[in-house]
Amino acid sequence: MQCDWSLLGPLQWMRYVNKQVKVKAGKDEERRGWLLTVDPVSASLVLVDFGEEEGGRASVQVVMGHAVEQVEVLQEADEETTVRLQTSFLPPETHSLDPAELRRRRGVVRRWLEKNRLPVEEEGDELTVAGALTIVAPYGPEDCRSSNQIILDRIQKLLQNRTQVQPDHPETDPA
Repeated sequence: MQCDWSLLGPLQWMRYVNKQVKVKAGKDEERRGWLLTVDPVSASLVLVDFGEEEGGRASVQVVMGHAVEQVEVLQEADEETTVRLQTSFLPPETHSLDPAELRRRRGVVRRWLEKNRLPVEEEGDELTVAGALTIVAPYGPEDCRSSNQIILDRIQKLLQNRTQVQPDHPETDPA
């Protein structure tokens, strides 16, 4: 059982991750679930409940850190639950594309970005845009990574516009 949750800090919070917890927040509010993560800025907890049936949809609850009065560990996660927690919110596996198709897509995206006057460099299988954004295979809008939300949004919109203007087919790709 733990009080003063927001004062603990990330190292102590990590001891609760991947464990089933009971969180008391407010006077009469109590939440239960598997602790997926804790936001290091707000101390907010992300709880996951997998429901009763295997393979069912997970529900997610966020308990704001400032409201947490008490956190109690109910159960340690077994290996299966830990894997399920770690993989539940990953994007679905993209179907395997052959290296030639990935190379073609990378080239198409690079030319589109250069056509829009953006500095692009190839670093292995990744494209780096203006040193602030990385695009990984298969090079769609959802494959962009950046810590700058403004740049991320703009490049994703630019890539979405490319797919609307130029469908991703070799026979119709003028680039």
